[in-house]
Amino acid sequence: MAQRTVLVLLFDDVQSLDVTGPVEVFAGAELHAPGTYRIRTATLDGASVRTSSGLTLVPDTSLAEASDPHTLLVPGGQGTRRPRRDPGLTDWLRDHGPRAQRLVSVCTGAILLAEAGLLDGRRVTTHWAYCDKLARDHPAVEVDPDPIYVRDGHVATSAGVTSGIDLALALVEEDLGREAALSIARHLVVFLRRPGNQAQFSAQLAAQTAQRESLREVQQWITEHPAGDLTVESLAARASLSPRHFARAFRAETGMTPGRYVDRVRLEHARRLLEDTADGVEEISRASGYGTSEAMRRAFVRTLGAAPAEYRRRFRSVPTH
Repeated sequence: MAQRTVLVLLFDDVQSLDVTGPVEVFAGAELHAPGTYRIRTATLDGASVRTSSGLTLVPDTSLAEASDPHTLLVPGGQGTRRPRRDPGLTDWLRDHGPRAQRLVSVCTGAILLAEAGLLDGRRVTTHWAYCDKLARDHPAVEVDPDPIYVRDGHVATSAGVTSGIDLALALVEEDLGREAALSIARHLVVFLRRPGNQAQFSAQLAAQTAQRESLREVQQWITEHPAGDLTVESLAARASLSPRHFARAFRAETGMTPGRYVDRVRLEHARRLLEDTADGVEEISRASGYGTSEAMRRAFVRTLGAAPAEYRRRFRSVPTH
């Protein structure tokens, strides 16, 4: 198997975890299968850089001296958004990016790729806080704000920080197989990999935490009782509010309707059971509040584009028998 060079672009105010997360994954893969990956870091001029958290990173080489890599990884961070950022970064990416067999960005690294014209006509993602800006500044790019990472041909983009680890694990699984990726994930104490179409937020994070305590308690109760009576009427009674007042207050304070919140919580609960247990689909559908496996199937296909059985086959973390 030919060795794959992974070149990581460094610049001032880079997000350190965007660099070290994927690097640890590829380094783990190299330990698992020596000769698989050669990891190199490079700055525009070969000088050290200071990350957004204050760490100093010393590159292996300058971009001018770096050979064309198999995988070019562009991390994010405040440095991707500086008004006076060195235009040489964009120029280098424009010239050399197309030569990489695999083009990868973490977080706002997608902004640099877009500025270099490397994302035009492609479906991509980035950190949720910058999806609107990326779409507004680069209308030729199809920005999907929901997934933690997106693959479009040889281009792979990911959301904020830890999603770079998920994407790197997916790439290692593609290169070396599931067992290698699982071994690395276990060593790093992370999931084998979250599916790329998993939302950047859990329901609890996607929804704002309600201001009033009674609504926060309802949010927590929904999470702990996905199979319970989660009608607006029942939830309103728990909050000691009328159904109409409850629905209006819940949406105003969380940013989503009670029904939408319940849907997300139930989907997440079912996904965790499919990934982490050997329970049957019918049992999981009841435990997650769907009632029937057909209702759960429709929810999965509508939201994730895969039926529960297919989802489990692709993303389970324990054997099902």
